[in-house]
Amino acid sequence: MAKTYIFGHKNPDTDAISSAIIMADFEQQTGNTEATPYRLGDVNAETQYALDHFKVDAPELLNDNLADQEVILVDHNEFQQSADSIADAQVKHVVDHHRIANFETAAPLYYRAEPVGCTATILYKMYQERGFEIKPHIAGLMVSAIISDSLLFKSPTCTEEDVNAAEALKAIADVDLESYGLEMLKAGASTSDKSATDLLTADAKSFNMGDYTTRIAQVNTVDIDEVFERQDELEKAMLEASANEKYDLFVLVITDIINSDSKILVVGAEKDQVGVAFDVKLENGTAFLPGVVSRKKQVVPQITETLTK
Repeated sequence: MAKTYIFGHKNPDTDAISSAIIMADFEQQTGNTEATPYRLGDVNAETQYALDHFKVDAPELLNDNLADQEVILVDHNEFQQSADSIADAQVKHVVDHHRIANFETAAPLYYRAEPVGCTATILYKMYQERGFEIKPHIAGLMVSAIISDSLLFKSPTCTEEDVNAAEALKAIADVDLESYGLEMLKAGASTSDKSATDLLTADAKSFNMGDYTTRIAQVNTVDIDEVFERQDELEKAMLEASANEKYDLFVLVITDIINSDSKILVVGAEKDQVGVAFDVKLENGTAFLPGVVSRKKQVVPQITETLTK
C-alpha cells in the first residue's frame, strides 16, 4: 500500500497539527496502515504545550515532492496555503472548516467541509459516525484544537457543535476545559522572546482577494501594547516580506485573548481599503477593533468584500 500524506496548512496552528495526527489515526482505523501525518512548518509554543501534555510526538516536517502521491488535506484547501507541490498531488480527501477557494482536482474526491469552529470538531463527528475508538491522546488533541480555534469558546466562529464535542471529549482526555485551555493559550501568547519574523510567520495565511494578494498574520497575546512597542520593527519586516513575496496588502492582527479585542497593523498600497472594510480610520497604519478575534469570520470576509467591489 502506498503512503498517504496527511497535513494541514503552512505556518501550522494547533488545529492543523492536531487534525493531521487525528486524521492519520482515523485512516489507520479504516485499514489504511500507510496514513502518515506531516506538518508544513514549525510547531508553535501553544501546540507544543498540547503535544507535551498528551505525550504525542510532532509530525515530521514534509520535504517530499508530492507529484502523483496520495494526500489528504486537513484544516485548509487553498493551494497557496498548502504544500509547494500540491498541484501535482492526488488529493483524495479534504476535511476543512474554511471557505473554498483556489482549489481544484483532476479526479473526484471525498470532501467534507462544515461551518463549525474547528476541523477537529468535524473529525470527532466522523469518529462517532464510524464507531471508531477515540484514544485519550486523540481526545486531548481534539480538545486542544477546539479550544485553540475558538479561543476557549469566545470566538464568534465557535458553534454549539464545537462546545458539545469538547464537553464530550474532556472526560476521555482527562482535562478541565477552563484550566487546561487557559494554560494552553497562555503558553502560546508570550511574545517577548520572539523576533518580528517569528511573530509574522507563526500564524499567517495568504489569500487571493480579487486582483490582490493579501497576507494576514495573527498573534495572540495578553498584552497588545507590549507587541506594539515593536511597531517599527514589525512594519519593516512586513514591508520586506511584501516586497519579496509580492503581497499587495499585509495585515497583522494582534489579539488580546483575555479581553477578546484586536488591534491591527497594516502596510501596503491598498492599506486604506482595510479602514474601509472595518469602517475605521487608520492612524499610523493601526486601528483598534473591539470584539474582533477571528481571522476567518471577522477579518477575511470584510477585507475580501472591500477589495472585490
